[in-house]
Amino acid sequence: MSDAPTTMPRIGDVAPDFTAPTTHGDLAFHAWKAGKWTIMFSHPADFTPVCSTELTEFARRADEFSALDCQLIGLSIDSIHSHLAWIENLKQIMGVALPYPMIADLTTDVARKYGMIHPGESATVTVRALFFIDPKNTIRAIIYYPLNVGRNVDEVKRTLQALQTADGKGVACPVNWTPGDKVIVPPPKTVAQVAERNALQGVERLDFYLVKKDL
Repeated sequence: MSDAPTTMPRIGDVAPDFTAPTTHGDLAFHAWKAGKWTIMFSHPADFTPVCSTELTEFARRADEFSALDCQLIGLSIDSIHSHLAWIENLKQIMGVALPYPMIADLTTDVARKYGMIHPGESATVTVRALFFIDPKNTIRAIIYYPLNVGRNVDEVKRTLQALQTADGKGVACPVNWTPGDKVIVPPPKTVAQVAERNALQGVERLDFYLVKKDL
């Protein structure tokens, strides 16, 4: 393993580029993204129980993410041979094939670029990190989970849909928002905009700064 320090990318940063071996062959990340939304997630180790449930659930629902123009890609610091053996094992015991690539990051170079190794949790495996990366290669959201708690794929999909809705409609998404719910009109920044908002029709106005509307 590399002894280089772990960096911690932040929301708004450009997602670090890299070239690495994967179960779909060597991959240059930015070129592979090709202007699409991407969710990159790490798991602690192959042949572990929580990870097995997570990766197969992402696989079962991969078409839902594809329909949102979003690619999935996984990572752990296991070898490509371990990945391939585990994928075959998951086919047998879970009845699911993984359609997305899995990065084999034995050197930990990618994991360290993305801040996936948290020594307080474990110095030898990646935590359950998840990055939402937009078509411009900007990191838009980051979620970290500990080793012993699996992710909620419904929440991952909801977050992606909220990001895409906020971008596409120029709005914000309130607590517990799901597609079809009202969205929030961005707050005013000038006195003139306050007057414009007060004149809006067909909206739910709780106060001048909190206005909801249907899309």
